[in-house]
Amino acid sequence: MTTLTLPTPGGRLAPYTLQNAPLPRPASAPTFNRIAYAAAHVVVNPLAENSPWLDASVDWDTTIAFREYLWDLGFGVAEAMDTAQRGMGLDWAGAQELIRRSLTAAKPRNGLVACGAGTDHLAPENAKSLDDVIRAYEEQFAFIEGLGGRIILMASRALARIATGPDDYRKVYDRLLTQVKEPVIIHWLGDMFDPALKGYWGSTDDYAAMDTCLSVLEAHAGKIDGIKISLLSKEKEIAMRRRLPKGVRMYTGDDFNYAELIAGDEQGYSDALLGIFDAIAPAASAGLSALAGGNLKEFNAILEPTVPLSRHIFQAPTRFYKTGVVFLAYLNGLQDHFLMLGGQQSARSVQHFAELFRLADTARVLRDHELAAERMRRVLAVAGVV
Repeated sequence: MTTLTLPTPGGRLAPYTLQNAPLPRPASAPTFNRIAYAAAHVVVNPLAENSPWLDASVDWDTTIAFREYLWDLGFGVAEAMDTAQRGMGLDWAGAQELIRRSLTAAKPRNGLVACGAGTDHLAPENAKSLDDVIRAYEEQFAFIEGLGGRIILMASRALARIATGPDDYRKVYDRLLTQVKEPVIIHWLGDMFDPALKGYWGSTDDYAAMDTCLSVLEAHAGKIDGIKISLLSKEKEIAMRRRLPKGVRMYTGDDFNYAELIAGDEQGYSDALLGIFDAIAPAASAGLSALAGGNLKEFNAILEPTVPLSRHIFQAPTRFYKTGVVFLAYLNGLQDHFLMLGGQQSARSVQHFAELFRLADTARVLRDHELAAERMRRVLAVAGVV
């Protein structure tokens, strides 16, 4: 039994003994009956001589090794997305290099990759017209399609800033969707993830915004693989899922309620494109394999204990969830340090990390108890907690 001292919610210290055996690794390549993308993080180069708040330096070998780990567990990789700190430490130049390397690494193993295309190289204040936004999107589309990549059409801060109503969104998406080579995944990212996206689709009422989004999906259903919504509301996701045009998938982006949304109901289910799958990949893989085998009880037994962990990682301010994702990668030996782009390792408290550790134990996603405990001790020591 592995025991260490952790901060408690009351501000004291108490011993904690790890209690739950890690989930076994799959003996063979898993099979899913849902499409499941994990939005993957990037690993910082800790030896770079730079200004960490301002400069991005990526450890490319470890970053790609993490994607290989996800592919081996049966996941597709949603590349250069919010989880990779896109627009929050990772700029378009860095995203291009990441996309290029990821697509190259995927080829020999037939790994599934979809790549985020947005407008982040256009500063929102420099967008003077809808045409500016469209041209920015087109530039990123051309890069990804030129490499043979699939597109995830990300929400645009520039568009959110200058759009005057729903018709402006329709105009931009109409122009873009008429020219894509392959069906895309549209990503509707809520303002809890990025405050600059408040009022996306032309309304702060999510159901009114949903009507606008659905009108775009209906007009271009043949060019759309699916829609990923990240609103952290199962009710809104289910309501939209039931209204989707035939052939358009719902990719859950709900890191609070993913287990029941993936399981579905008598009227349908959601596929998945989730940041939490980065952190709980072994559990998610085992659960999805059980679901594909018709064992809903086992799916729930594996996935339901991960939900409190995910809700903790994605608690408000939700935009700091990347810190918890990278922390778990560090605890599990998937990278050798706990550093992030923009110094975001400092975005959560020691109390947050201690509770995350306990919840990860309950969810059985700590791969090696001794290693996880030793690395937790190191983080606490830096904070003066011994």
